[in-house]
Amino acid sequence: MMNLLSNETILTFVLRIILGILFFMQGYDKVVKVKMDGVIKSFRYEFGNVKLPDFIIVLSAYFSSYIELIGGLALILGLFTNYALYLLGIDLILVVSAFSLINPVWDMKIVFPRMLLWAILMAIPEAYNKLSLDFLLMK
Repeated sequence: MMNLLSNETILTFVLRIILGILFFMQGYDKVVKVKMDGVIKSFRYEFGNVKLPDFIIVLSAYFSSYIELIGGLALILGLFTNYALYLLGIDLILVVSAFSLINPVWDMKIVFPRMLLWAILMAIPEAYNKLSLDFLLMK
């Protein structure tokens, strides 16, 4: 019988759920509470002095908001975990790039924990992701 409660399995589960909650709640706030018009308006304001084409701001707002919402939910469920992590990694790159354009010396206190959890989850072998829908479906 396979040990589903190894320390590595529990670690993977806890880290995946925490990162999923962080991204999901961030995406939920953008998509449901603030609404996309508000997010776009906020992005435009933040990029006020940076000369970017408007379509890049709008595309970034939609990509970031929906990837965080859907990717976070996917991590919580443990469904399509690797694809969710890949897309959230792209989201992190975009966020770091955007913050760096707005203010080259910005406070990483919001992004750093997500980056660290993301990096750890990327480094953990898939075999430890046993408490997930991915594992149940592949069984």
